Amino acid sequence: MKNIKFKIHPRQKQLLEYIKGSWFKLFLSMICMVVVAATTSATAFIVKPVIDDVFINKNVFLLKLMPVIVIVLYFLRGLAMYGQEFLMQYVGESIIKKLRDALYWKITDLPLSFFHKERTGVLMSRITNDVTIIKNMVSNAVTGALRDCFTVIGLTGVIFYRDWKLAIMAFVVMPLAYFPVIELGRRVRRFSTSSQESMADMNAFLHETFAGNKIVKAFGMESYEKKSFSQKSHAVFRFEVKSMRAKAMTSPVMEAFGGIGVALVLWYGGFAVIRGAQTPGDFLSFMTAVMLLYPPVKKLTKLNNVLQQGLSASDRVFDILETKSDILDPKQPKKIQAGSHRISFENISFSYDSRERVLKNIDLDVKPGEVLALVGMSGGGKTSLVNLIPRFFDVTEGSIKINGTDIRDIAVSDLRKQVAIVTQEPILFNDTIRKNIAYGNPDASDQKIIDVAKAAYIYKFVKSLPQGFDTVIGELGSRLSGGEKQRMCIARALLKDAPILILDEATASLDTESERLVQKALENLMRGRTSFVIAHRLSTISYANRIVVLVGGQIIEEGKHEVLLARKGEYYNLHQMQFSDNNDAAADISDKITA
Repeated sequence: MKNIKFKIHPRQKQLLEYIKGSWFKLFLSMICMVVVAATTSATAFIVKPVIDDVFINKNVFLLKLMPVIVIVLYFLRGLAMYGQEFLMQYVGESIIKKLRDALYWKITDLPLSFFHKERTGVLMSRITNDVTIIKNMVSNAVTGALRDCFTVIGLTGVIFYRDWKLAIMAFVVMPLAYFPVIELGRRVRRFSTSSQESMADMNAFLHETFAGNKIVKAFGMESYEKKSFSQKSHAVFRFEVKSMRAKAMTSPVMEAFGGIGVALVLWYGGFAVIRGAQTPGDFLSFMTAVMLLYPPVKKLTKLNNVLQQGLSASDRVFDILETKSDILDPKQPKKIQAGSHRISFENISFSYDSRERVLKNIDLDVKPGEVLALVGMSGGGKTSLVNLIPRFFDVTEGSIKINGTDIRDIAVSDLRKQVAIVTQEPILFNDTIRKNIAYGNPDASDQKIIDVAKAAYIYKFVKSLPQGFDTVIGELGSRLSGGEKQRMCIARALLKDAPILILDEATASLDTESERLVQKALENLMRGRTSFVIAHRLSTISYANRIVVLVGGQIIEEGKHEVLLARKGEYYNLHQMQFSDNNDAAADISDKITA
């Protein structure tokens, strides 16, 4: 017991920063709390004149006056309770809004490496579940603590005014209740942390299974996923029960010590009245104040549990808010000149985990307007290489330069304005076709949106829809086919009109006819732009100015399509393997159809 200390992590003081701008409302709320405490204390105080003057001395004037005083007291108390409740809830909600916004902004600004380490469902739980728990702490625990503290102070004043000796006796048991209550609060915080972690794990599981519901059904894994969810749900239940057990113990502990205090008061005060040292009014006024005092004290002990849960959640939230990004803006950023760019990779190496290098000693000079194709087996480092250009990651060694300027000397926002990307996996948002196409250029005119839709060969499809460009496409474009989604992504890149273009398997999801049409659009798009094209199908990159073959994170060949074929090296092997596989597959299909 001697080692028990009640302390708040210094980081929790940061919550006070979010109160800025709400001090006046907080001040008015505290005035209302003082009024509530004063009227509660006055209720106990007037018991003496009611008993001694009205009932014992038969004072008729006071009898007529007392109902008016009581009505005024309760009216003021009700008005003040509404004021403090509304104002504190308002302050609490404003704090939580700021905290939720700060958390989302921070997560959005963190680099891709952070998202590779964290699960989406866990991050969602931080913004929803954890912030809601903090809201309960701010809106309920802090509000209740301030209100009940004022009430306790007021009633304590009445008690000591009536009989200071009896007051000391009533309070002698209070310190004894401190240790078990604080220990129970520590348990609540510990179990609450485990519960919140289990809840985050369950949210991550839900996100994965809902997003991958088609695969779950296709492989008949519904029963397996149901069982897995039950296990995660049970983990949450188990920690919640442990936390609930600790919280449930708080009231019995306070009831027991409160009973001892009341018993001592009755014993000592009763003898004082019998001896004539006190009037019945004094004693009943004292007892009323004591009886009114214990409920707010018990509430304060319960609020400690809510406070501990909130502090546990704030630890998890501030862990995110204090995460440092490794992609930093320079102190004095350099400007990028308009026009097509020359991009130089100077002896770069890159590693995701500071151990195994996925890129090794890459030297590459890409001229303005050049179309560079990157090929090789999966895992060769192609996507890792192009991800370094917009600084999704920073190089481990060496440097990447645009027109001779290290990209780390350019503001990240300025750098990324120069880059348009079409990824292998089409990423769209649950919004209209118009807003998805104009995502990188929200001020684009309707005519420009129509022009890029035509260039991406999606205009006819869009016009065939009842709502045209105002059609909502569903989560991740679920209402579109794979080819339609990919062509929308290409339209989005066209509209951004950036001088650097990255195409990461941009035609992978297209059927043969769509691929032919979009390939023409891409060829027009790449004119005058420095373009990086990642492709597994070698037939789609024969037009490239230069082809680079990456194997094991190293460049082993580079040149034009015909030159590389003539060398009969790695590119030739890839080409032969691919077309041989295609011919074999076609022959197998033909044989099966004939049979």
